[in-house]
Amino acid sequence: MGLIELFILAVGLSMDAFAVSICKGLSLRKVTFKECGKVGLYFGGFQGGMPLIGFILGVQFKDYITSIDHWIAFILLSFIGINMIRESMEKDEDCGIVDLTEAAVGEEEINQLGFKNMVMLAIATSIDALAVGVTFAFLQVEIIPAVSFIAIVTFILSGIGVKIGNVFGTKYKSKAEFAGGAILILMGIKILLEHLGFFPFS
Repeated sequence: MGLIELFILAVGLSMDAFAVSICKGLSLRKVTFKECGKVGLYFGGFQGGMPLIGFILGVQFKDYITSIDHWIAFILLSFIGINMIRESMEKDEDCGIVDLTEAAVGEEEINQLGFKNMVMLAIATSIDALAVGVTFAFLQVEIIPAVSFIAIVTFILSGIGVKIGNVFGTKYKSKAEFAGGAILILMGIKILLEHLGFFPFS
């Protein structure tokens, strides 16, 4: 898997985190580099860690299913992508944000970026990356550079998402999830077609 392919995959994977980051930005009155960095670290860290776990698990079975590894990669990426597209079409544009009294706003903002809240969201948005890590094992991807790249891309896009949400609201949330799903499906199709010999020069 080349650098361009890895970048496209990283962008696709990070779209869930990007969408949730937009919601986080919407829930905050003021967004600084600190808030952007904090959200980016949570999402980027988990988005990079989950593929590593998936890779370790996938290596255990790689030798037994080499003949169908590309089909597994195609099925996993397509399933993840379809699920992301389905979620993008659900009517959840309010992100669960509720009106608060002025006295409660400060405490609510703390809770929004609190450890428990952020860890739960980071895990939820990176489960897909766990499955992608399994495909990395089948495709013999150099895992450390790959997960580092994914973590950095997610960190940057999540930080940007917080700012976008704070400024523009949820305008781009569904579009991001839809685009991410489409990217993962296309990557799965490309991997399968390469295995079947349709891209002999890739």
